[in-house]
Amino acid sequence: MKRLVHLFLLVWRPHLRAFLRGSLLSIAVLLAGAALLGLSGWFITATGLAGLAGLGASFNVFGPSAGIRFLALGRPAARYGERLTTHDATLKGLAELRARLLSALSQAPLRQLSTMAGSERLNHLTTDVDALDGLALRLFMPLLSAVIVLGLGLLTMFFVVSPSLAIAQATSFMLGLLIAMALSLRLTMTPSRFAQRAMQALRARYIDSIRAQTELAVAGRLDETHERIMAAQNRLQDAQAKVDKIERLSGFILSASASLAAAASLYIGIRLADKGQIDPALAALGFFAALGLAEAIAMLHRGVSELGRMSDAARRVEACLSPTAPTVVAAPVAPKKSLNTGPLLALQSVSFCADATAVTSRPGPQSLSLTLDAGETLALCGASGIGKSTVLSIICGQSAADSGEILLYGMPVQQYSQAFLLERIALLPQRSTLISGSIFDNLRLARPNLNATDAWNVLDAVQLTSTIETKGGLDAVLQEAGSGLSGGEKRRLALARTLLRRPALLLLDEPTEGLDEATARAVLDGVRRLLPKAAILMASHRSVEQGFAERVITLSKTMPAGKEADLPTSR
Repeated sequence: MKRLVHLFLLVWRPHLRAFLRGSLLSIAVLLAGAALLGLSGWFITATGLAGLAGLGASFNVFGPSAGIRFLALGRPAARYGERLTTHDATLKGLAELRARLLSALSQAPLRQLSTMAGSERLNHLTTDVDALDGLALRLFMPLLSAVIVLGLGLLTMFFVVSPSLAIAQATSFMLGLLIAMALSLRLTMTPSRFAQRAMQALRARYIDSIRAQTELAVAGRLDETHERIMAAQNRLQDAQAKVDKIERLSGFILSASASLAAAASLYIGIRLADKGQIDPALAALGFFAALGLAEAIAMLHRGVSELGRMSDAARRVEACLSPTAPTVVAAPVAPKKSLNTGPLLALQSVSFCADATAVTSRPGPQSLSLTLDAGETLALCGASGIGKSTVLSIICGQSAADSGEILLYGMPVQQYSQAFLLERIALLPQRSTLISGSIFDNLRLARPNLNATDAWNVLDAVQLTSTIETKGGLDAVLQEAGSGLSGGEKRRLALARTLLRRPALLLLDEPTEGLDEATARAVLDGVRRLLPKAAILMASHRSVEQGFAERVITLSKTMPAGKEADLPTSR
C-alpha cells in the first residue's frame, strides 16, 4: 500500500487540485444521494401522517418537494463535473507517466537495452500503465469520499435522529467495510497478479504470432503457437474468474452490511417512535439515509479487488523509473590541445567477465591491455560469448569493468562529461533497430540537419546506393523495425546511421555479419574512406574483418586475470 501511495503522489502531484475538486464533487454526489433518499422517506411519511391526522391542508409540501427536486437535479450535475475533472486529471497523469517511463528507458545502459524486445517491453508498459488508471479513480478518491461522507452522515444521524441509531449504522458500515477490504486484500492479491501477467503473455504471444506468421507457417508451428495463445487465454480467464468471484463476495458483504444498517435503523426508529422519543418521519429519515450512505462504501469494492493487480504494476513501474545506469559526473574536459597527446584510446589491465547468459560455459575473468591511435583499425576475435561485445560496452561506458583503467586522449573516461563521450564515441551493437518511416528519417536520427548529398555519400560508403535507388530513393518508406529491407541491408543502413555521427572512436560489433566477402570488404573500405582519421575497434569473428584490421587481439577462455593480451605485429 505504501508503494501505491508513493506512486500516486509521484504521478498525480501536479494534478492534486483537480483531484481535490473531483473529490469534493464526489462527496457532494454521495451526500446528495443520501439526503435525497432520507428527505424523500421523511416527506412521504410526514405527508401520510399529516393526511391521517387531517392536517393535509396546513402541511407545507412545497419546501420539501423543492429540496427533493434540487437534490435530484444537482446530483447528476455534480456527477458530471466530478467525472469531467477526475478523468481529465487521470488521463493527463497517465500520459505524463508514459513519457517518464520511455525517458527512463532511453537512459538505461545499452547493454540492458540490447536484451529487451521492443514489442515485449512496450506491451508490459502498456498493461502496467492501464492497470494504474484505477489507482486514483477507484481506490484513493472513493476511499477519501467514503470516509468523509460516512462521517458527516453518521454525525447528522447522531444529532438529528438518535445517537443509538447512528452507532448502529456506524457499526454495520465499518464492520462490513473492514471485512470486505480484509477479504479482498487477502484473496485477490495473487489471482489479480496472475491475471495481469496472463494478459501480458497473451498480448505478447498474439503479437509475435502475427509478426512471425510466415516463418511459423513454413516451420509448421502455427498450431503449436495457437495452442500457446489459447493457454495464456485460459490462464487469464481462470485468474479473472477468481478475481470476479471475490469481487462479488466483497460486494455481497458490503450490500449485507448496508442491509443490516438499514434494518437496524428501521428497528431502532420504530422502537423510538413507539416510545415517543422521535416522530415516525424521523424514523423514516434514518432508514432511508442508511440506504443512501450504502452507496459510499459500494464504490470501494472494485478498487479493493484490483489492489493486487495495481500493486504488481506499481512495483514494475517504480523499478523502471529508478535510475539503472551508473551516474556519470560531468567534469571539465581537458583543453583541446591536450586531446592530441598520447594514444586516442588506451586500456590498462582492464579486467572483465563476459555475460553469463551469452555462453553455456562462462569464461573466467580476463585482463586486457591495448592502445589504439587515430586512423588505426584493431579487431578483437575469439569464440562466441568470450567477451568481445563486453569490451566494447565497457569502453563506451555502458558496462563496468571489474578493475583497470580506460584512457581517452590520455585521461580517464570518468573525467569526461557524458555529452563529450557521446560526441566522440559511436557504437554499432549486434542488434540495431530501425524505425518505421522513410530511409531519410532513419538516417536523420543520427544527424537531424542531414542533407541529401551527405545521405547518399554515406549510403554509397556502405554499398546501399543501388538498393535504395531501386526502392524509390531516400523517401522510400520502411515498415515496423525496417521491414522492407533484408537482414544485411538493415545492418548496413544502421551502420550508415552510425557513421553520420563522424566519431573519433568507432566501435563495431560484427559489422559485416550476413554479407558476402566481396560486399563485406567493400563496406569496410567505405567506412575507412568516410572516416579516414577515426580509430576503429571491431568485435569480429570473420576473416575478412580481421584481414582489414592492422592488428588483431585474440581473447581466450583460459586467459587468467591480470595477464595482458599479446598484441601481434602490425600487418
